[in-house]
Amino acid sequence: MKNNSTFKSAISDIEFPESEKIYGKSIHDPVLGLIIKDYPSFCDTDCIGVQELNVYRQKYISNYLSAEMGALSDLEKNVITSLKEDKSIVSIVEDEEETRSFGQKIADKVADFGGSWTFIISFLAFIVVWIGSNVYILVNKGFDPYPFILLNLILSCIAALQAPVIMMSQNRQEEKDRTRAKKDYMINLKSELEIRMIHDKIDHLIMHQQQELIEIQKVQIEMMNDILNQIKK
Repeated sequence: MKNNSTFKSAISDIEFPESEKIYGKSIHDPVLGLIIKDYPSFCDTDCIGVQELNVYRQKYISNYLSAEMGALSDLEKNVITSLKEDKSIVSIVEDEEETRSFGQKIADKVADFGGSWTFIISFLAFIVVWIGSNVYILVNKGFDPYPFILLNLILSCIAALQAPVIMMSQNRQEEKDRTRAKKDYMINLKSELEIRMIHDKIDHLIMHQQQELIEIQKVQIEMMNDILNQIKK
């Protein structure tokens, strides 16, 4: 003869078969916390039905999945924000408009032209024309006969003026390189700090997920045991 005795649920006042009675003290803590949140007066000696317990078990799993999706969304937002900040720093380094004085612009142009094949070829052509016109055309009776004292004076003046101008350009380039090196250091330092922060977040998420997955496995095992008990009955 089957036992037809029933009990009344402490949270819904619905009657369930005695075989489905579950005491509060036997409910897993995370699930019990959800029940107490909805029914603060529920205690360890109160009873509920298996069906009601399964509802809260499913609610606990759903809450966990929703929380994990929210945590991943927050992490994605932090990464996007960090990437935007990094982009702004790089744009400052790459797109910064350099303010140069008139003398610095002249020095840069002289350095660019003096270090090019155009200057070398044109200057060689100028020397050949100068020497040829004085030796062959004017037969050393022109404005600068051999040994070309005026030409030597011009070459000396050009060399004396060109050297400090090129040095000015090189000094300014070195200062620019030092400034860029400082900015690169700032970007690398910020990237290192961001990577450490992301590692800490990932470690925290992994530890949190491991604990929550263990709790979910316990709840699933309890649900499977209840189903097996129902089948056996």
